[in-house]
Amino acid sequence: MNVLMDSFVTIGRWGLGILLGLGRMGVFFLCTLRGIVYPPGKTSLVIKNIYFIGHKSLFVIIFTGAFSGMVLVLQGYYALSRYGSEGLLGSGVILSLVRELGPVFTALMIVGRAGSAMCAEIGIMRIDEQIDALRCMSIDPHGYLVLPRLIAALISFPLLTHIFDVVGVWGGYFVGVELLGVNPGAYWDGIYRSLEWLDIWMGIVKSLVFAVLTITISTYKGYYAGVDRGSMGAEDVGQATTSAVVTSSVTVLVADYVITSIML
Repeated sequence: MNVLMDSFVTIGRWGLGILLGLGRMGVFFLCTLRGIVYPPGKTSLVIKNIYFIGHKSLFVIIFTGAFSGMVLVLQGYYALSRYGSEGLLGSGVILSLVRELGPVFTALMIVGRAGSAMCAEIGIMRIDEQIDALRCMSIDPHGYLVLPRLIAALISFPLLTHIFDVVGVWGGYFVGVELLGVNPGAYWDGIYRSLEWLDIWMGIVKSLVFAVLTITISTYKGYYAGVDRGSMGAEDVGQATTSAVVTSSVTVLVADYVITSIML
């Protein structure tokens, strides 16, 4: 009987912990949006973060986009060639990239590179009491630390996603046309005939939603690094960074399924 009660207590404590975390993250996000009305930061902070998220992530996005398109064409060619439908290769590549792979892979790459760095930076500011110092100077830490990063992400995510898509199409062209001998006219015609504004719009919506989710989660994890444990050490920053990357990545995949279900 005691074992059963202990199980209920453990499950209840776990559920309350999740609800507390979600509620606090919601308040954290609303406090960040409040900075739009009362902006304490500077435009230079937004530009600095656009450079950090966008420019610094450009190489990994190009590299990932090229090989995603190449692998996609390689797999698609051997599947379609069994039925003599190589002409559909362009259609499959563009729809897969624009609707799914572009927004998702771009978000995951940015989470791994920029999201983890943001979480660690804000986490170090937390343990060094720099966030408390901002409050002492009457500077809203949400508007100063989080809002510029969120605005920069809303600008950078769609741009990087489109770059990923374009590079992926050319990577697929190189493998499909140059290496496997697919007719180039059929490849480009498939892309031209298949791509619709709804597909592009779906990719933009996903990239914007992923930007809000990943930046909010990454900065939230850093902002509250070690607060619940009351220890505030280097170990807490490491745990917060790991949690930020894992939680953001899983959330992106779940959100991708939900958005796709709604927009299809």
